[in-house]
Amino acid sequence: MNRNLVFEKFILLYVPWIISLIFASYPTFSYFIAWLGSFFIFFMTLTGQIVPLPDDRSFADQIMRPVILVQIIFAGYMCCTSIFYYMSLLGYNYFEHIPFFLADTAKLQLAAKCQRYYCLGHAAMISGILLVMHYPDEPTYKVQPEKLSKFLYYATIISFPLAIVFLKIPGLSQFANQFSSLSFMASALGLAFAIPEKKVTNIVVCFIFYAFNFYTAMASGFKEPVILSVMVLGLFLYPVYKKIVLLVFIPVLLVLFLVLPTYVSVIRQNRWMGGEDADVATSQALDAAINQGANADESTWTFLVGRLSEIDMFTGYVESTPKKINYYHFQLVKQSFTVLLPRIFWPSKPVTEQMVMQRVYDAGVVSPYSNVSAKPAYIVDSYLSWGGWGVFVFLFIYGVAAQSISQKAELLFGGYTLGTALVFSGLFQIFWRGLSFEFILNSVVWGYISMLILARILRRMHIVEPA
Repeated sequence: MNRNLVFEKFILLYVPWIISLIFASYPTFSYFIAWLGSFFIFFMTLTGQIVPLPDDRSFADQIMRPVILVQIIFAGYMCCTSIFYYMSLLGYNYFEHIPFFLADTAKLQLAAKCQRYYCLGHAAMISGILLVMHYPDEPTYKVQPEKLSKFLYYATIISFPLAIVFLKIPGLSQFANQFSSLSFMASALGLAFAIPEKKVTNIVVCFIFYAFNFYTAMASGFKEPVILSVMVLGLFLYPVYKKIVLLVFIPVLLVLFLVLPTYVSVIRQNRWMGGEDADVATSQALDAAINQGANADESTWTFLVGRLSEIDMFTGYVESTPKKINYYHFQLVKQSFTVLLPRIFWPSKPVTEQMVMQRVYDAGVVSPYSNVSAKPAYIVDSYLSWGGWGVFVFLFIYGVAAQSISQKAELLFGGYTLGTALVFSGLFQIFWRGLSFEFILNSVVWGYISMLILARILRRMHIVEPA
């Protein structure tokens, strides 16, 4: 691929952040400059204005690569979803202004400051991706087309039982999560391959496993797995069935955004607190979501303001650090390395959840006595480490890591389909969302080790061969 790196162009990515910083004393104007800045970054990078996109595949055939999918999901969620929260601070309920509403200037300032950090983090992350993005013209390994569909079929069948086995072994649950994600990606990708090839057996088997993974996502009580389950299948089918995907999957995703707030709320109340069976809780939640009626507007707006974005919690951290609590510097990084050793080899290893939640309690974001898990996002841990410099450095590293691992996966597995679409998206799905330092380092390190082992196995089986 022709990279044509012009470093002066990278400065353009930071222009929205610089302008929003200049107008920091005008919070609303500053907020919207930073918020719109992310859309500017999307446009400049996805159209190849900063660095040309890889030319080995069409845009539709490389959506799963970090420059496109990781950026859209991670930065889109991080930077763009805060608009509803900010509009509520200005006194809006949907698009209607509440009469005689008095905005809290301090909250507006904090929200605008957080949005500036989002914009800076977005620019830093995509800078890291673009700086190292280089896909070789000649592959090192290859996969025969006739073996690809067959492998996806067997990967769908094998990876799910492996996830269950790891789940049953004390101290190895982290591998269960990896192979569960791999099973989901294999079933979705296998289904996308089997449908155009009209292989009935493959379609039926892959659909069964995909449906089971979808049901597991529905019963989890979380919104993200459900949305991702639908979105990923649509992305895999898009290169072949562009019009159908646009006509079907986009409306389905919009409907999910409308009904999931009520659905998730009911299933958490019935299953988590009421102790209901998963099947019963899921059925009750579906009934409530479908028949939500007059409460639809209220529940959806509450979700859009308070649950869709994490900016409300971010303002709590910015307000307390460094004013009340000093920056953590390398402490969070050190803690991240302590959790790498599997519990099977270190039974007394500190509980990661407790380590992470301690800084949540110290910042006063949630009460230690509340039954709430509010783990800080990756950008929050970046800020807590060194403020604005932490946001820039750690988000840049984030982009470099995601892109480098994706390229390594394509190198090891004979190209995009197995490398990025299956292995990277399956084992390193955490890059799509980004969690606390401890969780993300643990997942990435062991995912990388799993990737190397899997590559060796596939070479031994002659599924992946030297080019």
